[in-house]
Amino acid sequence: MSADPGGRDADEAIHAVSVIATKRDGHRLADAQIAWMVDGYTRGEVAPEQMSALLMAICLRGMDRREIASWTRAMIDSGRRMDLSGLRRDGRPLTTVDKHSTGGVGDKITLPLTPLVASFGVAVPQLSGRGLGHTGGTLDKLESIPGWCAQVGSEEMIDQLERVGAVICAAGDDLAPADRKLYALRDVTGTVESIPLLASSIMSKKIAEGTSALVLDVKTGSGAFLPDEDDARELASTMVELGLEAGVDTRAVITDMSTPLGLAVGNAVEVAEAVEVLAGGGPADVVELTLALAREMLDAAGFPDADPAANLANGAAMDSWRAMIAAQGGDPDAQLPAARHRDEFTADRSGVVVAMDARAVGDAAWRLGGGRSRPGESVSAEAGVSIHAKPGDRVRAGQPLFTLHSRDEARLPGARAALVDAVTIAEHAGDPGAGGRPLIIDHVRFTP
Repeated sequence: MSADPGGRDADEAIHAVSVIATKRDGHRLADAQIAWMVDGYTRGEVAPEQMSALLMAICLRGMDRREIASWTRAMIDSGRRMDLSGLRRDGRPLTTVDKHSTGGVGDKITLPLTPLVASFGVAVPQLSGRGLGHTGGTLDKLESIPGWCAQVGSEEMIDQLERVGAVICAAGDDLAPADRKLYALRDVTGTVESIPLLASSIMSKKIAEGTSALVLDVKTGSGAFLPDEDDARELASTMVELGLEAGVDTRAVITDMSTPLGLAVGNAVEVAEAVEVLAGGGPADVVELTLALAREMLDAAGFPDADPAANLANGAAMDSWRAMIAAQGGDPDAQLPAARHRDEFTADRSGVVVAMDARAVGDAAWRLGGGRSRPGESVSAEAGVSIHAKPGDRVRAGQPLFTLHSRDEARLPGARAALVDAVTIAEHAGDPGAGGRPLIIDHVRFTP
């Protein structure tokens, strides 16, 4: 990338075409150019087609770290920044720590993790989103619980954090509004996967949220937005640096998303599995990742010797879950929605499961009605996939691999089609295709 041309434009009025041309030609954008474009688009003075052109130029030409930091600041400045420094319980200040996942298949970790960390006297302000495409959304899952409400006002959020210690809710409209508008545009212009745009999108919301510490779960593999591990590492390091520069204690964990997490993919089925974990059970991989992220969050919050496994076993995490759900109008004892139609997908041969494509399973859940193809579209609480065998398990021909759940029987054939090549079965565990990466691949930390 060539030198910054911002100096030569310092005395000239900034306009959209000149900014687009600067990045189109591979130059570095000046801070003033970035601030002008983001502010102008947020207020409706920069046309969508002009911002679309700039986003594509960024996607193709990239941004350096200074540009990414400037773009992130501009999105934060488009709204208000929350102040959670005054949180108190029994006269004592509460430390805040949050977690963000870049999204995956069966990734219900936020559900058990948030109350688990809160059970240690830490405030966890978890502002979450909705699913799009093959990746699930935390808010969609929780809305399976009768009465539960995703909308929590700022004062109510602070009150809930002080009383309960945990809140999972939608971000307010005034929190980084530029990001909300830009994300919708990126989604329809093929620029979602751009690392500079991904990093600034995630971090603008998390910094504006006002948390003092942040743990990032950056996923890689077939079910992740960034399947390539090198890209995931670049995204992780970029976001950690952005957080530290903004005064937020930030660290990242790179995790594998080649195989779905747990044995449930969908909405209500994932809530049920999360409750199993909070009750001291649940699939080993979900428990492993929940505990690993809890340790990172508790360490960042000043509790390096805390044992999160103990609070899963003794019921403290479950108590926090019940209080959190009830505080947002939900009934933690209510029966979750169940699908009217079910269908089994069976193994076509005997052998050992050596691979399971997370993206294919996510696509199947989406086709069953568990996800949306465009923002604002409704989802089905009942839709989902139950998994009966994971890599390493031996299966027999005709044995169920998946159970499909849907309220609409017409959706079942499409979901079955998505799963045709989802599972690789070999005669022996050591055959080609066996193996795989550990669930937790690496940790990313920098000295502030």
